[in-house]
Amino acid sequence: MKILLLLLLLQTAVTAQEIPAYKNRALPVEERVNDLVPRMTLEEKAAQLTSTMPMLGFGSDAETSFIAKDGRFVPEGAEKFFKNGIGQISRPGMRLGPKEMAEFTNMVQKWIMENTRLGIPVMFHEEALHGLAASKATSFPQAIALASTWNPDLVNKVFSATALEVRSRGAQQVRAPVLDIVSDPRWGRTEETYGEDPYLASRIGVAAVTGFQGRSAFIGKANVIATGKHFAVHGQPENGTNVGPGNYSERVIREFFLKPFEAAVKEANLESIMPSYNEIDGIPAHASTWLLDNILRGEWGFRGSVVSDYYGIKELKEKHFVAGSKQEAVTQAIEAGVDIELPYTEMYDVLVELVKKGVVSEHAIDKCVRRVLRSKFITGLFDDPFVDPDYAEKVYKNPEHKALALKAAREAIILLKNENSLLPL
Repeated sequence: MKILLLLLLLQTAVTAQEIPAYKNRALPVEERVNDLVPRMTLEEKAAQLTSTMPMLGFGSDAETSFIAKDGRFVPEGAEKFFKNGIGQISRPGMRLGPKEMAEFTNMVQKWIMENTRLGIPVMFHEEALHGLAASKATSFPQAIALASTWNPDLVNKVFSATALEVRSRGAQQVRAPVLDIVSDPRWGRTEETYGEDPYLASRIGVAAVTGFQGRSAFIGKANVIATGKHFAVHGQPENGTNVGPGNYSERVIREFFLKPFEAAVKEANLESIMPSYNEIDGIPAHASTWLLDNILRGEWGFRGSVVSDYYGIKELKEKHFVAGSKQEAVTQAIEAGVDIELPYTEMYDVLVELVKKGVVSEHAIDKCVRRVLRSKFITGLFDDPFVDPDYAEKVYKNPEHKALALKAAREAIILLKNENSLLPL
């Protein structure tokens, strides 16, 4: 009996030794990241900085897509997209209901865990400016209306409910909140913001981020990573023209436009930032070391990931004309600290080439990869990437979410003119 017990103990010890440190949930996140990165090939590292978007090939043949018309995962098409793994998949819920999306994300995760060398899970992201922007999701009042409640506690509850709807379907990150400051009504995205006052926008922004992420260092199964956008000066472009230049003094930028972002990073531990499309003093945000490295990471101590706005890296070449080639645009973005290209990869596919040619250092790639992997570890993806499709359907039908949406709508009402002495009631 003693011999048998000894053999079992030895077998357990050997098995424990065979488990790579990055798969050991008992270890600190940094230790797991430090174990995983050296195991990765250059191609696997580059893949973590890329993304794809299911809706582009929705219902296409297996050679060009990994999703069928009915939402089924197509394994034959996965090899093309996920051979070396992938960083993110953009907005899988645009055409799928709660249960269908949960089933789809589960199938993708299962394929990646079983068919890639290191089994690095994928992160799914969704839009959630005022509720999950997907089929069969609770729609809350727009951002400007939520700010009009002057009620951070209510806003926190709204985005906590939103986070649960997002996470239950298999996504782990949202592209919200919008932390832009706006005072020119000519700008066509005013309703996405929390208004013109930096203090109010900061208080509402912090409430939104903690609603999405919770208050723990880890992002639990009922929470998601929030993405503060658009960094920076996106809400006050010249002449109110969307994505126009934001040429203001550094004092105005810091005291007016950056305040909500700084509060979200320092007070709410915001885990992701999205640069803006516009330029500041001739330098586009997606290529701005001053914004993304000096201020965000250097001064504020931001540890999260920076994700591109959709096509933002491509626009360095095709709209801003600060890059003469695709390779130059990618180099600028990587050196500034843009970790992942969204919504799909059409620029970062040259990363391996640039490293091999010595244009971009592998050390720069490693820094980006570490931040991407950290996001996946703190959301628990390496430990349990799967969700319950039936629970996703149940969450959507939660009457408390609909009641919360009604409460928020009522509190957002603003009386602009007190005709016939409507007030006081």
